[in-house]
Amino acid sequence: MPIHMKTSRLLPPCILVLMLSGAAANAQQARTIETRSGPVQVEVLAQSLQNPWGMAFLDKERMLVTERPGRLRIMTLTGEISQPIKGVPQVFARGQGGLLDVALSPDFSKDRLVYLTFAEPGPNSTAGTALARGRLNANEDKLEDTAILFRQQPKVDGGQHFGSRIAFSRDGYVFVTTGDRGKMTPAQDPSTHIGAVVRIARDGSVPKDNPFIGKAGARSELWSHGHRNIQGAAIHPQTGALWLHEMGPRGGDEVNIARAGKNYGWPLVSWGDHYDGRDIPDPPTRPEFEGSLHVWKPAVAPSGMAFYAGALFPDWRGSLLAGALVGQGIVRLTLDGERVTGEERIRLGARIRDVKIGPDGAVYALTDEGNGKLIRLSPK
Repeated sequence: MPIHMKTSRLLPPCILVLMLSGAAANAQQARTIETRSGPVQVEVLAQSLQNPWGMAFLDKERMLVTERPGRLRIMTLTGEISQPIKGVPQVFARGQGGLLDVALSPDFSKDRLVYLTFAEPGPNSTAGTALARGRLNANEDKLEDTAILFRQQPKVDGGQHFGSRIAFSRDGYVFVTTGDRGKMTPAQDPSTHIGAVVRIARDGSVPKDNPFIGKAGARSELWSHGHRNIQGAAIHPQTGALWLHEMGPRGGDEVNIARAGKNYGWPLVSWGDHYDGRDIPDPPTRPEFEGSLHVWKPAVAPSGMAFYAGALFPDWRGSLLAGALVGQGIVRLTLDGERVTGEERIRLGARIRDVKIGPDGAVYALTDEGNGKLIRLSPK
């Protein structure tokens, strides 16, 4: 069981001894798996998280981690977990809803701003995806001046398909991915934020060059729409484009590049089928919709995405890594420009909710379970 603390830098010597004991216990959980690039060590660094969803590195040794019931914590790579940080917005913690992604401002060292996506409750048991921002205080136990920067409209009932990931573009804007909330058809309606990617400034204002500005009945925050449930997004390190993946219905998970103003076809087309067995037309039957770069059928249920640019895994450089819930591991896609050239399934035996590349070049992943774990992959 990890030690609960404020931050590792404030621990007294008696707690430090317990920390080292906990780290040794975690090290005993290390195992080796085989991959195409050789043996990989898989370590459990911490556990006892309740459905962890997103993570963001504060420095080389610590990260922020969200728990879906509505808690934000600081975790060290030796397995210590802080008490919940105050100042987090109230969340709709039902079904797939709750506290979702976390990201640091690109200027975090100066402004201390933390961005969170979450399912925000509305009237009459409705909810919608929202983006909040707060300033992490000096004691690192509270978000101050927390404000809501974006609210998905309209709020609807149900607990499905909130998305959502946060990605900062090179030109200083924030992308937020959403889901169709299980309602399907509104994803084709640009007067809603349902089943869409939105693009806003870091203060919540709308960029003047957003593609739907000036279009009658369209939401000005929209970047793209016609999406089903986007739980993975990352900026390509060379091109600066926003890559994402989204879950299909019964099969048909997709990897896409979110292009300005484009419609990705859901629910009019899909590589999957309805859960009751009814067919959905394949995307090539409707060429007016944007096509996908890669499709998983059967589904892997992707969640979390990162491009590998570290030094520990030379063979992985340039690869796209995606967590897999149904696939219970990490999927590595090799790329040639915008073309997927190969795929490797790295089996971990657990539902992977998020994946990140650490400052040390190791791959870190969160498992989606009531006793959720932080695991690290490094060369054996």
